[in-house]
Amino acid sequence: MNKNTVLGWATFLMIGMGVALILLGAYRYNDVAGWGFATVGIGFFCIAWVFNALKGRV
Repeated sequence: MNKNTVLGWATFLMIGMGVALILLGAYRYNDVAGWGFATVGIGFFCIAWVFNALKGRV
């Protein structure tokens, strides 16, 4: 596995975890904790976007 493959897998896993956190925030926790889960899920999306942008440059 080269660097681009590792970054691709990292992007895929971060998107999956972001979706899971957003769904937990939306359906499992309906109080203030749900907002925190959703916010962290959006942060995971942002980090995944950075990993995807770095894929061809590293």
